[in-house]
Amino acid sequence: MPITSLQQQSLGDLVAHELRVLIVSGRLLPGTHLVEGALAEQYDVSRGPVRDALRQLEAEGLVEARRRGVFVTGLTEDDVDELYTLRESLETLALTLAIGRAGPGDWEPAERFVRDMRDAADRAAGGDFALADLEFHSQFYVLSGHRRLLAVWEQYRPTFGVILDVTNAQDVDLRPSAEAHADLLATVRAGDVEHAATALRDHLLGAGNRLRCALRSARAAADQE
Repeated sequence: MPITSLQQQSLGDLVAHELRVLIVSGRLLPGTHLVEGALAEQYDVSRGPVRDALRQLEAEGLVEARRRGVFVTGLTEDDVDELYTLRESLETLALTLAIGRAGPGDWEPAERFVRDMRDAADRAAGGDFALADLEFHSQFYVLSGHRRLLAVWEQYRPTFGVILDVTNAQDVDLRPSAEAHADLLATVRAGDVEHAATALRDHLLGAGNRLRCALRSARAAADQE
């Protein structure tokens, strides 16, 4: 039986999302001091949600708590390598378990998210595409039947959501990415674990390379300001 993915948005989650976007896009530079009181005033919330947000971002490696406060660490190319090698390991395990457990009908949600990606690509709607993309990949974890594996994915899922927003903004045409997801799903549904794992590895390698290009572009733009 598939396990349930829970996505509940608290005030802390919302503040974390806003800060995550600014950090990953390069608009909040490494070394920036994040002052709890100033952030609470900026987002019109109490300090509690801000503290929750900063703890969440620290767990994701985007900020660092020091003696003098919390500072942005940002994303370096080493961070990109760590994120995508971690994701490859997690998702390969999820994929392998899902192929062994899922029946033909269990992949229908993934098919629906591919259709959503195609629709978003036709409309050049990068945000909608990113949401469908995340939901597509989440199906591997949901169908794996492995609760702890799903929990680890959901810890990093917000980071990858913002990464998708940043990289999609660099893509003029999202239709090739939609078709790449369709091809990946076809390979998964064929049940060949080794072939599916290779296809997933290639898919994530391309995603990591797009992020590196996006980060370089963001840094270049920041240097010109």
